[in-house]
Amino acid sequence: MRRSLKNNHCGVTLTLFIPVYFFILSCINGNFLITCHMFSMRFLLNLFFFNFLITNQMNGMISRSLMGVFCSACFSVMNAQDRPNIVVFIVDDMGLMDTSVPFVTDHHGNAVKQPLNEWYRTPNMERLAKQGIRFSTFYAQSVSSPSRASIMTGQNAARHRTTNWIQPENNNRTPYGPLDWNWKGLTRNNLIYPYVLEQAGYKTIHVGKAHFGCIGSEGADPKNLGFDINIAGSAIGSPGSYYGENGYGAIKGAKSRAVPGLEQYFHTNTFLSDALTLEADKEIEKAVAEKRPFYLNMAHYAVHSPFETDKRFIGHYTDPKKNQQACAFATLIEGMDKSLGDLMDKLEELGIAENTLIIFLGDNGGDAPLGGAADYGSSAPFKGKKGSEYEGGVRVPFIVAWAHPDAENKFQKAFPVAQNAIQTQMGTVMDIYPTVLSVAGVKVPENHILDGSTLERMIAGKKDKAHRDDFLMHFPHEHRGSYFTSYRKGDWKLIYYYNPEHPDAPYYKLFNLSEDPYEKNDVAKAERKKAKELFGLMVKRLEMEKALYPIDKDKNELRPFFIAK
Repeated sequence: MRRSLKNNHCGVTLTLFIPVYFFILSCINGNFLITCHMFSMRFLLNLFFFNFLITNQMNGMISRSLMGVFCSACFSVMNAQDRPNIVVFIVDDMGLMDTSVPFVTDHHGNAVKQPLNEWYRTPNMERLAKQGIRFSTFYAQSVSSPSRASIMTGQNAARHRTTNWIQPENNNRTPYGPLDWNWKGLTRNNLIYPYVLEQAGYKTIHVGKAHFGCIGSEGADPKNLGFDINIAGSAIGSPGSYYGENGYGAIKGAKSRAVPGLEQYFHTNTFLSDALTLEADKEIEKAVAEKRPFYLNMAHYAVHSPFETDKRFIGHYTDPKKNQQACAFATLIEGMDKSLGDLMDKLEELGIAENTLIIFLGDNGGDAPLGGAADYGSSAPFKGKKGSEYEGGVRVPFIVAWAHPDAENKFQKAFPVAQNAIQTQMGTVMDIYPTVLSVAGVKVPENHILDGSTLERMIAGKKDKAHRDDFLMHFPHEHRGSYFTSYRKGDWKLIYYYNPEHPDAPYYKLFNLSEDPYEKNDVAKAERKKAKELFGLMVKRLEMEKALYPIDKDKNELRPFFIAK
């Protein structure tokens, strides 16, 4: 597949041969000025210099031959540069409610502020939301590695089989987890979309948390997967420390989780989120100097534990009802938000903001230290948090905006983004892959299976009747929520529990999210027909994605079966 992609790229260059050939002839015959308007000045200057050099040292036949090769290469690069820049800004463990931007809506689609929106301070998320569109109902997997693999591949966790977070050193299958789950994570055969972009001429940059694979796997280094640049990404899923004084864990803290590649900030007061932002800025500057479009995977370690206080912001969080850890978590949120603002300012400074699309999201439900896994604390008014089967475990913030809206910009005309808008139609992390490629004008690789589809119409503020209205979340492991599959179809949501310790007694819950968005009333007994309908759709989807299932104590696979309540 990789070879065929490269051949296709070469094929595009070859199709340009005829017009380039006539351009060369015109240059050689002295008609340089006539054709000058057809090409960029950079291209013309390079071409003129090369032609001068060759014609003064070689015979005409060699000159024309080499010139053809040179021009084809230059034209291909110039063509690749004629694409927008793309930033995917991923915040670790940031839930839907961990922001001052309200994502909860009423039945008319209007934003409704909640108490947690008053607690957090995210002015740059507010700035981004005003410039673009935010989704009220956007789903991720319930923990990190499955979501990150789904973002990179466009496939659901049941299909790529990284169904649990990846413990770097040891296989964390958990007692009844599937024996063959994908602990090693992504490989170069997964055709992640940054690789596809790289093949189309993009400079692909990863900064921050990767967590794509375990130690020693291909996915442990993003450069093995399709990134040109990797800064601070490895197999670890959390930082040893957020403090530069601690070497981000290398000097003090959890040394096995030391963030790599940031030695220049050791013994300084540079907070981790700032160090990553400074490194991202450098790589953007290099891409601009190289005149290459870039894709930036800006993947913060924040706001994952340890909940270390960013002292610059602690004065904003003085509510005596909140514990110290909750206050520290809030400073991590605000520090992340500062990074977003700094990045947007850098794009403006470089004069490329209008050519740069930003996609902002969390990777799973929130983990704020404000209550238990199955109550109404960290994600209130939603139930649950990271690792749980409830909406608070899988709903994440999602905002799309051009870094500088400009109605006359050619990229923005081609990919319009509604401004200061809210989209209530459902989207998922599997939709990011086709959406990013759509923005870049790059085709999805042939035979690459997608479980998502482009959000192009929805980002423009329209409804897309062709877009899927269901979401399967398959988690055959032990966590805050254990050995379950949840399936949402339209307004209805079924949660099926495999119950491996008592495999003959699986059970399920059913919620009508239109009437009960906060999952307070299990209606499985009253709505047996609807429960059976969703169960059938869930099983069909699991089979389509070739899911692996939990096992019992005798290692028998536990496939779902329906028992009427």
